[in-house]
Amino acid sequence: MSDTAPVSAQKFAPRVFSGIQPSGGLTLGNYLGALKRFVQAQDAGTETIYCMVDMHAITVWQDPAKLRRATRELAAGFIASGIDPVRSILFNQSQVPAHAELAWIFNCVARMGWLKRMTQFKDKAGKNAENASVGLFAYPTLMAADIMAYHATHVPVGEDQKQHLELTRDIAAKFNHDFGVEFFPIVEPVIEGAATRVMSLRDGTKKMSKSDPSDMSRINLTDDADTIAQKLRKARTDPEALPSDLDGLAERPEARNLVNIYAALADITPDAVLAQYGGQGFGAFKPALADLAVDKLSPISAEMTRLMQDVAEIDRILGDGAARAHAIAQPILEQCYDIVGLIRTRPSGMT
Repeated sequence: MSDTAPVSAQKFAPRVFSGIQPSGGLTLGNYLGALKRFVQAQDAGTETIYCMVDMHAITVWQDPAKLRRATRELAAGFIASGIDPVRSILFNQSQVPAHAELAWIFNCVARMGWLKRMTQFKDKAGKNAENASVGLFAYPTLMAADIMAYHATHVPVGEDQKQHLELTRDIAAKFNHDFGVEFFPIVEPVIEGAATRVMSLRDGTKKMSKSDPSDMSRINLTDDADTIAQKLRKARTDPEALPSDLDGLAERPEARNLVNIYAALADITPDAVLAQYGGQGFGAFKPALADLAVDKLSPISAEMTRLMQDVAEIDRILGDGAARAHAIAQPILEQCYDIVGLIRTRPSGMT
């Protein structure tokens, strides 16, 4: 896309930003691909900012009451998974105006051709692209604003969002080049781990999704222990025993998915899983995986249930996080306006 010279993220203090849409229940895929890694970044001591991206959610129509509940449930999932709203900043996107304001500037920096190449828009709009919202088309520029409003340097991201992150880098580089500044960092994606892309329990070639019509295709973070165990014991597999090395999983997507899930939950490598279970059938492996998953996930489910009983406390946490996020984002936005040449005088009483 852009051929401008990048500004190294090393010029900026390390800061992690990431977000999840509150558009449905959290799954095991969200936990292993995102939440678990968010906690690791927090515990590593890096400044961490995590966001419920509710403005992204409304790029397609949402029932207002369900959206509010989903946003709060997502916040509960963050906290139950180990995100500390004191050590990290946790908030919902729509409470910080800088996201929308910076997105407009980025709309004027990004090129139509760049956005037309975004495969996720093509997938979501399908054959009905002419009736898709402008917001869905411009989704990647808002995502760029989410990140750049905080001068974030690193973003834990799944493979399905990697193209959008590359666009964020291009927008930042073009802005810097156009205005002759080194203002926005060129963010680095953080894509790692055994199960960054968790697949369906019914079809190992498809991503685990909260939109799949079959509830048996996924583990929901709200599932109780018995449901988690049942779903994993009934997960689709093949009749062969587990191999002794990774090469033996190459043409076995369901087996590879379950091995990767075990590895990610146990914080070991897939090789280590096969060293322990290679040569054994799924009759032995799936119960062991179910026990491990119940051990790791049922406390999260129980804590989410407890947190959702006090909606006012969740709202307080999100409000506090939004105030802290605003304190970081607003000065960056003000500097950006000044670079662009926009005059910012405030009528009396405005903040």
